[in-house]
Amino acid sequence: MGALTGFKETPRVVVPYRDAGIRVTDYDEIHTEGLVDQLQNQGSRCMDCGVPFCQSETGCPIDNLIPEWNDLVYRGRWRDALERLHQTNNFPEFTGRTCPAPCEGACVLGIIEPAVTIKNIENAIVDRGFAEGWIKAAPPVVRSRYKVAIVGSGPAGLAAAAQLNTVGHQVTVYERADRIGGLLMYGIPNMKLEKQVVDRRVALLREEGIVFETRTQVGPQEPFADGHIGQIMEADGELLQYQDPEKLLDSHDVLLLATGATMPRDLSVPGRE
Repeated sequence: MGALTGFKETPRVVVPYRDAGIRVTDYDEIHTEGLVDQLQNQGSRCMDCGVPFCQSETGCPIDNLIPEWNDLVYRGRWRDALERLHQTNNFPEFTGRTCPAPCEGACVLGIIEPAVTIKNIENAIVDRGFAEGWIKAAPPVVRSRYKVAIVGSGPAGLAAAAQLNTVGHQVTVYERADRIGGLLMYGIPNMKLEKQVVDRRVALLREEGIVFETRTQVGPQEPFADGHIGQIMEADGELLQYQDPEKLLDSHDVLLLATGATMPRDLSVPGRE
């Protein structure tokens, strides 16, 4: 670690919210951009614990290498920090904005002092990566003969597509909605995750060779209220297409279902409201 006593010398400073008077006039993200010098100093607060609970089962659910990139940010090695971050996280620009930061709740420093600003640092690393042009499309050099169909383009579907495409498989993602992203696009409000952040990553995945089919439902056509079967017309006049899962299996080596829970569960008990 570059700053052995940084946790004693540097107080916690978080990236502030935008002014409330301005925030109420739009639906943009609520945070301001963090200052580089401030974030580097915050990286010095990481203690490089012998047992880093921030990245264990009590902290980060995807085992981000948090102490490593905290130290790299402190040293000003932002590109190396981005490389470490991408080792465990396909889409840090999503998690850096929407994750409730269990890593900070598990931070050992938090026992006696405010925890390290891990979430702010993660978000700053990936945002700088895009700003500097370090994050670019990287299509596989060699393609395999295997074809994979993924149903659903939410976080799970996109992460699977990215990983499978990286090793050369031919990946097609089918999405019922008119835009790619699933929960990221239609379940999280803009003040937490602006949609151009999602579109930016999807554009990279397209450049890398992943094929996206929108307005496509995999499965049987659902009957209308009167019992007849027909194509559903979307609000903009486009027809929803249907894919037979059996035919999809015949034309692909693997079919992955990543549809998520689009319908909430209800509790049919008194007082549920």
